[in-house]
Amino acid sequence: MTAPPGNTAVVVQGVSKRFRLYHERNQSLKAALMRRRRASYEEFWALRDVSLSIESGCTYGLVGENGSGKSTLLKCIARILRPDHGRVATKGKMAALLELGSGFHPELSGRENIFLNGSILGLSKRELTRKFDEIVDFAGVEQFVDQPVKNYSSGMYVRLGFSIAINVDPEILLVDEVLAVGDAAFQRKCQEKFSEFRRAGKTVVIVSHAMESVRTLCDEVAWLEHGRLLKTGRPDEVVDEYVDAGHVDRQQPPTAATARWGSGEAQLTSVELLGTDGAPTARVRTGDAVTIRLGYRTTEPISRPVFGLALESLEGVYVWAHNTRDARWVPNLIDGDGSVDLVIDRLMLQPGTFDLSASVVTSDCTSAFDFLRRCLRFDVEVGTPRESGGFVALGGRWGFSPDDSVLTSAASRMRGGTP
Repeated sequence: MTAPPGNTAVVVQGVSKRFRLYHERNQSLKAALMRRRRASYEEFWALRDVSLSIESGCTYGLVGENGSGKSTLLKCIARILRPDHGRVATKGKMAALLELGSGFHPELSGRENIFLNGSILGLSKRELTRKFDEIVDFAGVEQFVDQPVKNYSSGMYVRLGFSIAINVDPEILLVDEVLAVGDAAFQRKCQEKFSEFRRAGKTVVIVSHAMESVRTLCDEVAWLEHGRLLKTGRPDEVVDEYVDAGHVDRQQPPTAATARWGSGEAQLTSVELLGTDGAPTARVRTGDAVTIRLGYRTTEPISRPVFGLALESLEGVYVWAHNTRDARWVPNLIDGDGSVDLVIDRLMLQPGTFDLSASVVTSDCTSAFDFLRRCLRFDVEVGTPRESGGFVALGGRWGFSPDDSVLTSAASRMRGGTP
């Protein structure tokens, strides 16, 4: 296929790729003759008729579940794999950050592997000599550059691989889940280098499961499922639909809590999230009116108990907490069975999955009658307002000073009209 036309950097046209999944394999010609039959296998289509176009200077994201074909497509674009059907065309020098350090020889030193791996990636000896100090400094392996890489830690190994690949200075950069290699300091350096590529107008294709990064970094996103292209479009729209599709029906009683402790005079018998219809649910939308209901039972009268709730992301980020003491709403006494509600007029959480913890404690909040750690998991889907990222939606309004005519005039000039 000839180079892509115009301002297009990558064209994927009707690409399909299959692999053989062997149930049993003949390990030698002798084994094949003795068994008198071929090895048994079935065909697996990793990609089926995928077509897409990527403009020059675009940061393009590929999302989908494990096994959806993202990495296979990236390897077809990188020409590591050859499609069984269809064609791939690219324009400009290309570098792929796929399996870092795959070209390293464990017995050779870091210095020797820089020249070996760099030549595999297409750099001349002169270019590698000129960039050697920059590669070593970026990887942070100055003290160990003359040591065999078999003695490197896994972090040093991938840092050196990333540093070599990033210095190829390509027009097209292919990235497969490697922007999070190394420690926190090295990750910042990777992000800065990645931002430099974008500012320089390079074309970047990213495979990632980090949806917030995809939403923030990418100009366009393609969603793959079971080897087929489901949708392409703006990152906020595609990522929101992909995240929503991944939510599952949940039924989690308090006994599903990851931990539980307390003295037991009062116990939480149920923790429910009620939707707009007043029925228990585990799936709501940004901006919905919801109620969190805590059922309780006591073995003796409890004076001035405090009920509390806390919210965490799946990654363990502490998002929110509230209790009846903070709200100045503490009952004088509870005895027997009952329930307490927290009514939220608008749930201002961004789309994602969250874990709720619940508790009932003494009036001074120093001792727990019952504490349920991560007892209810629920999903938040796209609603109103629809904002770019993070955990919370603030629902702010944009405005211009002195008035909106500034925006109107600018938009008119961009269209070639008159103010």
